[in-house]
Amino acid sequence: MNNSFDFSNFSRQSSKGILVLYLNFIYKFIKVTWILLFFAVKDFNKISSIKLTYIYIGIAVVLIFLLVRAYLIFKNFQFKVTNDHFILKQGILKKTNTSVPFYRIQNINFKQNIIQQIIGVFEVSIETAGSKDTEIAIKALPLSKAEALKEIMSKSASFDKLISIDVDKKPLVKIGLKELFKVSLTENHLQNLLLFLALIIGFFQQIEQFVETLGRTDLLDGFIAESKDALSISFFLITILLIFLTVIALMSSFVKIFLVHFNLTAYLKEDAFEIHQGLFTKKSIILKKNKVQNITISTNPLKRLIGISFITFKQAVSGELNEKKDKLIRIVGCKNEQVEIIKTSLFKVIELENGEKEYPENYYKRRILIFVFLFLIIGYALTYGFFNHFEIFYSTILVFPISFYLILKKVKKRFYKITDEMLIVGSGLLETHLTYLEIFKVQNIKMRQNIFQKRSNVADLILQTASGKINIPCIRFEDAIKIYNHTLYKVETSRTSWM
Repeated sequence: MNNSFDFSNFSRQSSKGILVLYLNFIYKFIKVTWILLFFAVKDFNKISSIKLTYIYIGIAVVLIFLLVRAYLIFKNFQFKVTNDHFILKQGILKKTNTSVPFYRIQNINFKQNIIQQIIGVFEVSIETAGSKDTEIAIKALPLSKAEALKEIMSKSASFDKLISIDVDKKPLVKIGLKELFKVSLTENHLQNLLLFLALIIGFFQQIEQFVETLGRTDLLDGFIAESKDALSISFFLITILLIFLTVIALMSSFVKIFLVHFNLTAYLKEDAFEIHQGLFTKKSIILKKNKVQNITISTNPLKRLIGISFITFKQAVSGELNEKKDKLIRIVGCKNEQVEIIKTSLFKVIELENGEKEYPENYYKRRILIFVFLFLIIGYALTYGFFNHFEIFYSTILVFPISFYLILKKVKKRFYKITDEMLIVGSGLLETHLTYLEIFKVQNIKMRQNIFQKRSNVADLILQTASGKINIPCIRFEDAIKIYNHTLYKVETSRTSWM
């Protein structure tokens, strides 16, 4: 054990933390006020010298204010460890004292953004189960002090003693540059295509506004008219544009995957997974097995073709799950054998996977069909009313069959399997998601049945866990009752900790 640091008395983080805090405040300020800065740069030539002086003074005042705030936060941020509790004092005008017992600690993670890498410090985040945000974030600690702090908090029996990694041990998953490229090819690129298309439209609108300020709208109108005519008669140009946008979408997906999952390495230990990844922001995460609420294994046709899947580990969060994406831990590019090792190390899945799939009743398919086709009919009616071109209805030859096919795929992928201890729920449209859950970890269960479902003798089940909701829609009412009662029984009688 590292005894070179005394955590029994209050201490501060590294003085380099002032720079980390200061730059973080500047980034947040720019993020909030970027639209004002954009308009200021856009009309820069119109700003008088007096107004420009005031702007410079204002920027200087803001920078000084942020620097003073960073210093005061650093000065008043003090922590210590005593009696199996992490104690934190912080605040400028409003002082707060926080005491976190070791048994509530869910994760102790290390993180380094590009600034922290340059100045040689680590951010230590201490997460507790159900916390709305990271409970405690120490922005700047030297590695030796961060490791010592982690070691002293990890030694508690209630938190589970961590096992050190053998540097010679082969990692369970190690993703190199070639594998990351394969992973990026299997991402959803449609979203990126639509985003870039919107950016191009916005770019042309900005050019139009700029030309208007120069009083030469006649030239722009002529250019746009000619361009529209060219595009309308030239399939070649449209094809080139789509290819260009597709290449850009592929590149953006690769950059995103590369930055987040660079040098992804995952080790399997006796009671935990240790995951390292990231380029500009490096993360080191120790994920305790008993703190995993459920896992979701995701794949799609391209992923299956090259033999990989994504595994998402979900832990306890508070609030809406979609606001807690930073607490979703994902291992990308897992091969089939690695997926099996991870599943069997967490759950008893043999009996579950050998079970028979149970699908929703036909009411589920009818409901989706009605909603989708009503949406398409209303959409076509509004589009025709706006453009008044009958030709738009020609696209129904493709849109309606494709929509029907996708609905059938969605229905086919929606199923569940259940045993005495485990539940697996399938879902997805283009992708396939399999969620594995131990039944005793359900916090509450709801059975919902509207008037139309009652006529068809079906009901929805909503299982609420500490990591979010899991839905089983439109199953037979008798089956819903059985699952409902069985889940309540397992939750009430189980003495196993779900945290």
